[in-house]
Amino acid sequence: MPYKLFDVDKDIPERKKHTYVKHCSDPDECMPDCNTKTVPGSMSERGCAFAGAKGVITGALKDVVHVVHSPVGCTYYAGGTKRYPTSQNMPDGSKFPIENFNLRYICGTDLMESDVVFGGMKKLRQSIIDAAQEFPEANAIYAYATCTTGLIGDDMDAVAKELSTELGKDVVAFNAPGFAGPSQSKGHHIANHTIFERLVGTQEPPTTTPYDIGLIGEYNIDGDLWILESYFKEMGIRILSRFTGDACHEEICFMHRAKLNLVRCQRSATYIADLVKEKYDIPYINVDFFSTKYCAENLRTIGKYFGLEKEAEKVITDRMAKIGPELEFYKKKLSGKKVYIFSGGPKSWHLAIPLEQELGMEVTAVASQFEHEDGYVKMKNRTKEGTLIVDDPNSMELEEMITKDKPDLILAGIKEKYMAHKLGVPSIMIHSYENGPYIGFEGFVNLAKDMYSYIYNPIWNMLEFEENPVTPEETEIDIKSGKIPDNEVEVAK
Repeated sequence: MPYKLFDVDKDIPERKKHTYVKHCSDPDECMPDCNTKTVPGSMSERGCAFAGAKGVITGALKDVVHVVHSPVGCTYYAGGTKRYPTSQNMPDGSKFPIENFNLRYICGTDLMESDVVFGGMKKLRQSIIDAAQEFPEANAIYAYATCTTGLIGDDMDAVAKELSTELGKDVVAFNAPGFAGPSQSKGHHIANHTIFERLVGTQEPPTTTPYDIGLIGEYNIDGDLWILESYFKEMGIRILSRFTGDACHEEICFMHRAKLNLVRCQRSATYIADLVKEKYDIPYINVDFFSTKYCAENLRTIGKYFGLEKEAEKVITDRMAKIGPELEFYKKKLSGKKVYIFSGGPKSWHLAIPLEQELGMEVTAVASQFEHEDGYVKMKNRTKEGTLIVDDPNSMELEEMITKDKPDLILAGIKEKYMAHKLGVPSIMIHSYENGPYIGFEGFVNLAKDMYSYIYNPIWNMLEFEENPVTPEETEIDIKSGKIPDNEVEVAK
């Protein structure tokens, strides 16, 4: 049978249709049920629609102050963010006065019971005014609905429109309360449409060139964007607009002037690429810069579009010469290791083939918390016979998988990481990374290095409550010194 019911799910048999075991003879329509409400009784680890809007789409902007219209709990939750570092560079050549502004501050309306009863619009209005006075350097203010304010029906758009005129800067309302959809993916959708309708096309860039691109769906997790930017700069291509890693508010407003858009996260950002293409006739390319193979293929495609094929080859040759020997070392050490990829969205299909073909690993399970059908089609096409493909996995299912299958490594998020460690299996954060960046040529080596150091860490041989996934003779790192053996230091350092 192509579907699997975990033992822990025996009381919620509806979960069976969300867990598919790939069989090459299955018809195309065989895949996990997805983008639906979580099955009652399943301890889902999904984010909500509000998290998708604030935590993903807008959370990486460098010059925006965020106001969450909610009780303090949602505001506190929104203060946590991925590793979205920013530079101080602005489009006009000036410097933004506060480094990593988006990681430091978040404001909230702190709704109380009386506000729920009588309405919170006055409090929202005053909170936005207070935020503008407290942070005059911010070039825009973004306000967010949550479940509470969505239920009481506060007209956030009216407040935003009024204050945009009064404050002389853009105030944008994002109506993506947590219950708006089955997962954070709905928040991606709402935020994309809000930004397009409210901002895109409202400003013009300081300058333009024939080689301007928009980099869409790249959030600069642990510096990913800066790696890609170095490639493009060497090729003679300029990133005109970022959506939204290391981006400023203005870049969103003039993203309609790019000559070509590159869509990196195809789950969270294809929406706005489609809208820009439809209205402004700007083409876009879906790109995948994870691994050396995909990175090279995409740089060649971009180079061909702009007539910069030689420049693209020069970048590829230069980077491969630098990382080739080190990557070969990690391939020898990682070959045959069994790995799960439990990402929020596209990384499960981005990484499946590279881990197998370039590092010799065996991907036996992939999962996503918020992918749609097109994403699961890609997972199915990029995995081997017998691979388990899970939609909206929960911790109890993962524990059962680890206990029975005993993988060597799990690429997942912070919620899975420490549970896996307690079961004696190393886990690397693939959402916000360990020692990134993980994208591009250098990034793929960083990922391989982290996988190697986690799998071969001697701590796994010290655990007494779980069978050791790594035998003592496999341990590569000396317990006393914590160093790699001398004969391998040069290639693995």
